Amino acid sequence: MTHLITMDLHQKEIQGFFDMPVDNLRAAPFLINYIEHKIPDYRNSVIIARNPSQAKRATAIAERLRLGIAVIHGESEKERESELDGRTSPPSTVLKPTLESRKSVFQLPNLAFPPRINPKEKLPMDVVGDVSGKIAIIVEDMIDDVEAFARAADVLRERGAYKIYVMATHGLLSSDAPRVIDGSNIDEVVVTNTVPHEVQKIQCHKIKTVDISLLLSEAIRRIHNQESMSYLFRDITAED
Repeated sequence: MTHLITMDLHQKEIQGFFDMPVDNLRAAPFLINYIEHKIPDYRNSVIIARNPSQAKRATAIAERLRLGIAVIHGESEKERESELDGRTSPPSTVLKPTLESRKSVFQLPNLAFPPRINPKEKLPMDVVGDVSGKIAIIVEDMIDDVEAFARAADVLRERGAYKIYVMATHGLLSSDAPRVIDGSNIDEVVVTNTVPHEVQKIQCHKIKTVDISLLLSEAIRRIHNQESMSYLFRDITAED
């Protein structure tokens, strides 16, 4: 192997683990094109970051579409309950030392530590930004745990979003994803065909596909003919 082509790596730093040229292509222009041509009244949309770590990606897409952005933070009630199984570390309180068995002529101060807040504890899931009466478009690089997106869609619906899209490059859609999507507040899940999902599309009509085969074939052609790859990155920002 002398050259590697990837698509939207979860972390760009992964390219450094290979001892060969790596071209990490981006699907953002294809997803933006879908928004512009397949979502009616997309000008009334808000780009949603499902968590603060996705804010940069959401901002990059929102700026190109000249749309607003909102960020979901916190966690749902179900996620908070899952941490109450005794495995949370560090413990929520510190054990008080006992000094009754120790004798001294001096009066020792109280060495008991006050209870402290568990650093893993998060606020309830909420939305920072206005989504009332708007189309909410959640953008991610990968969709695997569909239930997390369904919970985010519930919060967006409660805050007044009248239509909810989920868009990502890689649609793993594992387990019972089609059933969860079909029964959720998500109106449409849009993914590229980097991962085969024909069976899931048959099971759920909400799943839509954006074809990126043209981008991959053009990349292969340019590498084979030793042509510049810069043309394929002309619409790409540092945050994509």
